[in-house]
Amino acid sequence: MSITKQKQQTAYLALAETFGYTSPMQGPRITKVIVSSGVGKKRDKKQLELIEDRLAKITGQKPSARAAKTSIAAFKVREGDTVGLQITLRGARMFDFVDKLIHIALPRTRDFRGLSPKAIDDMGNFTIGIREHTIFPETSDEDLKDVFGFAITIVTTAKSKSEAEAFFRHLGMPLITEAGKK
Repeated sequence: MSITKQKQQTAYLALAETFGYTSPMQGPRITKVIVSSGVGKKRDKKQLELIEDRLAKITGQKPSARAAKTSIAAFKVREGDTVGLQITLRGARMFDFVDKLIHIALPRTRDFRGLSPKAIDDMGNFTIGIREHTIFPETSDEDLKDVFGFAITIVTTAKSKSEAEAFFRHLGMPLITEAGKK
């Protein structure tokens, strides 16, 4: 069992007094993790395949292509062109990915001081922007010219921003405080 799943199960006990939970089902849980990357102006098939392959290695699941809904002449985008890739993780893969993100990838980020709690929205979801995919150990560091970024959204059942922040702190997410310390 992953560390994140164990901590999620104890979240009710840790947060019950603060938020007045009367049932374990009221405690926040992670429902899914969405990993998405825009491919931009990469018209090259090899470049698109490289991004798709690296995301599949990082998450353990093949990404699905997202097509442009409308044509925009100024950006030279036609309706139906691939403009991004997205992966939705649930279950064991989701918990394994969150564990790897917290304990391996984020500490490998250059000049990492913690994540801002401002990235938690009012619905209790947490969106993290990753600038370089090379922080994950599955990617090879030999091709540094092909570095891309992506976004990770952790969707929870938390009902407010403060509840979500307390939940993420309980999970071990390295959030900074007001003074800039963890």
